[in-house]
Amino acid sequence: MITPTILILAGKRDGTLDPLAERAGVTHKCRVPIMGKPLLQWVVEAVDPAFPDARVLISIHDPDVIADLTGVVALKASGRLILCKAQAGIVESVEAAIAAAGGESAFPLMITTADNVLAEPDYLRGVHEAALAGEGDAVVVLATRESIRAAHPEGQRKFYEFSDVAVSNCNVFWLRNSSALAATEAFRQGGQFAKNRARIAKAFGIWNLIRFRFGWSSLDGAFRAISRRFGVRVVPHVTPDGAFAIDVDNERTYAIAELLLKARKG
Repeated sequence: MITPTILILAGKRDGTLDPLAERAGVTHKCRVPIMGKPLLQWVVEAVDPAFPDARVLISIHDPDVIADLTGVVALKASGRLILCKAQAGIVESVEAAIAAAGGESAFPLMITTADNVLAEPDYLRGVHEAALAGEGDAVVVLATRESIRAAHPEGQRKFYEFSDVAVSNCNVFWLRNSSALAATEAFRQGGQFAKNRARIAKAFGIWNLIRFRFGWSSLDGAFRAISRRFGVRVVPHVTPDGAFAIDVDNERTYAIAELLLKARKG
């Protein structure tokens, strides 16, 4: 099986100090402790056994902040770690990381975030295997409202509503090749679409915003429209475990993630 390159986005959103980081007395949210480990450490511990031969890119504003993490030290010692300077925006950070990894040789590329602490090796490996076997140029991992609420009733409060299903994203994205980078343009303004409809209009077009807003499209229909918008085939991957859609965004989701970590990983 082809081994992916893994990119973990660990920079500061808009270059500002996150409230959770401020509360914890650290400069980057990825260093916020949860269950005795920094957020980033949990993600590395999921990625490393999932893809033991993969190169791991970590995009961060100040690499010295994570230099002492055991997972980072181990990756560096194995020669698999590439530290990349985070840029002003998500897409720019992805582009810079790909350039640091040698351009086309960075693909296929799996992207996740440093606050995705509930990710597990089997889950990440399953996403990659399904994406490789599929026909999508870009894959977006989603979970349904029902599966998220089954994991925790307050796991997510906002969902993308389609005619057949309501979903939330899991902060895992997969790109087959450099052509698939066109799909990342949707995040040029920062993402957070469930909280900002103007960004949906700018990223996907006003007609698609109307269709999404009123639930006129099925999930597959919406992704076909997105694919036409960007000229590459973007497909959804719906994971059955809704916990993977719960990352550490704020005090509420921190508490929920901590609860689920205790239950799942002791």
